[in-house]
Amino acid sequence: MCVSTGKMITQKAKYALRALTVLAEAADGEPVMISDIAAQQKIPKKFLEQILLDLKHQGIVSSRRGKQGGYLLLKPADMITFGEVLRIIDGPIAPLPCLSITAYRKCDDCDGEQNCEIRHVFAKVADATRKVLFSTTIADAIAPAKVVQVTRMLA
Repeated sequence: MCVSTGKMITQKAKYALRALTVLAEAADGEPVMISDIAAQQKIPKKFLEQILLDLKHQGIVSSRRGKQGGYLLLKPADMITFGEVLRIIDGPIAPLPCLSITAYRKCDDCDGEQNCEIRHVFAKVADATRKVLFSTTIADAIAPAKVVQVTRMLA
């Protein structure tokens, strides 16, 4: 599946990003129980288990068993990009298969990529999209929330 300007990210990807923000906001090194993430973000627990397992296999999160168990970020939040997560969950980030970096294939109706006007326009879209997604981190996404929390604590 390709993420494009005409196609929205999947619900699975939204849930993954929301779960990662919860883990990023947790106290350093403190695991968060899957049931807490599911309840806080209104994510079906079974679906969240699958998502977190995918992220665990890709080295984004780890899990701890036991009474003090749960999930935690394996990498710092400022090292996890939206693009990385979307690619793990939804697959290639390209509006056309001929523009995919990780799953390139020639378009079925292509007469030649060099002369394709559509490809030229969407190459700009793909580049701009990748630039935003791979330069925006989970830490960036929660930054405004942290500023509000600190402001409230100081008031």
